[in-house]
Amino acid sequence: MDGLKESFLLKYLFLSLFVLVSLSCSKGDSHRIAKIPEASGIDYCADSDTLVVANDEGRYYEIDREGEILRKKKLGKYDLEGVVCGKKKLIFAIEDEGLLIVNRKTGKKKKVTFDTIYHNKKLPLFDEKSGAEGITRSDDLLYIAKQAKKKNDSFIAVVHYDRYHQKIIDLIKPKIPDIAGLTIYKNSLFMVSDKKDLLIQYDLKREKIIEKTKLPKGAWEGIAFDGKGFVYIADDNGFVLKYSEKSLGLP
Repeated sequence: MDGLKESFLLKYLFLSLFVLVSLSCSKGDSHRIAKIPEASGIDYCADSDTLVVANDEGRYYEIDREGEILRKKKLGKYDLEGVVCGKKKLIFAIEDEGLLIVNRKTGKKKKVTFDTIYHNKKLPLFDEKSGAEGITRSDDLLYIAKQAKKKNDSFIAVVHYDRYHQKIIDLIKPKIPDIAGLTIYKNSLFMVSDKKDLLIQYDLKREKIIEKTKLPKGAWEGIAFDGKGFVYIADDNGFVLKYSEKSLGLP
């Protein structure tokens, strides 16, 4: 009888410990697919079916959709805060400097700065205190998010971009603080807020926020869709997470 009691007690203790460990894990832990230091931006490359992840220390990583790191490259002493993946080039937002254009094949890079004047006023888009935090692209338009701790200071600059000109043509003001990651998917601009732990869907045609989804606690800095039903979010704490669109309640 004592042996049975002891066996039961051990099983009870084991199960209790398992439950406590499970509960202590973050809600997002099971979605982590890659460990990347200071992951500050992410984009999906449709031509290679891979993802490019930027980090704050001037590196970028290319991973597959399951999170395996395929390659990494050091670009220099840049604070990379977002990335756009094109067929030939990568475009990185540098927090307090401008844009860094990198040829995907040769690795050749060049820095681009442009006049941040809008309606005859200079916008503090790239500066040392709180610079650019996210970037995405649609045809010849770039969308660049300005870091802002207060909702009224938050904005996304819409930049007409080609090889000859870079000009701010519009501003989006979501009135949500700390927009740190952007991507365009199905005619919507998706944003993540680091401070509020939110995924925000902004309808570009209706020019309004149509959905907000609460995320687990994290340091959210980038977002990408693969067009196959999955969403990838960069966490500055050092991770890339993968969710299904359905699990986040997205249409």
